[in-house]
Amino acid sequence: VIEPFYPKAGNGRRPYPLETMLRIHCMQHWYNLSDGAMEDALYEIASMRLFARLSLDSALPDRTTIMNFRHLLEQHQLARQLFKTINRWLAEAGVMMTQGTLVDATIIEAPSSTKNKEQQRDPEMHQTKKGNQWHFGMKAHIGVDAKSGLTHSLVTTAANEHDLNQLGNLLHGEEQFVSADAGYQGAPQREELAEVDVDWLIAERPGKVKTLKQHPRKNKTAINIEYMKASIRARVEHPFRIIKRQFGFVKARYKGLLKNDNQLAMLFTLANLFRVDQMIRQWERSQ
Repeated sequence: VIEPFYPKAGNGRRPYPLETMLRIHCMQHWYNLSDGAMEDALYEIASMRLFARLSLDSALPDRTTIMNFRHLLEQHQLARQLFKTINRWLAEAGVMMTQGTLVDATIIEAPSSTKNKEQQRDPEMHQTKKGNQWHFGMKAHIGVDAKSGLTHSLVTTAANEHDLNQLGNLLHGEEQFVSADAGYQGAPQREELAEVDVDWLIAERPGKVKTLKQHPRKNKTAINIEYMKASIRARVEHPFRIIKRQFGFVKARYKGLLKNDNQLAMLFTLANLFRVDQMIRQWERSQ
């Protein structure tokens, strides 16, 4: 995926091996490190040098080299290609199924201060209100395989984009059911989803669920259906938990949606591999 775009050795300075730079790029995402912090870590942490196939006996990549590799991926949208390639491999291996899709979105905060060189906030980011709190930034919309909990679709938008607007872009077309929270109410009536032939397992709005619970015996079946919907869609939170809790990604690092989409694509690729590793370990413990 990356090799056709990676610099070849010529008369000038020999580039670092592609595998080395990709391993460094992965570590940046695992530990939420800036280009400069990644350079420092290579000097200070032996295990990171070992993982990158480097040693102090030779020159280590500096922050500019690390940044240029990231820019290469951004320029050619190679993180997106990695995301698709890894997912295709997981599907061929029978790890990622197609029976059902869980959809959700999360807000990623961006710096809202105007105390910068341009004296303005990022024009590609926007604010939105969730609950009683305002948020400024972007939104990551994902489609997740209901069986494995692996992310198969990703769309990055400004934070004020309504979740429903991207629903069609999160479906792969082979699912038999779609599960979502109450924010996706009205999906079956959307014109662009009219030909989507699936069972819609969309949660009722909190107010209606609260009303149902006022008469638990009378509404036992309806309440149980809501519990069933909740248990099915709970797995959609796993990828978000991995990138936020395991990888420490809680705030947009770059300006503009394109650069941040590249980072999100890489994060969800690595989150899928992290999840597969969890599945393998669980299987080994059960043997």
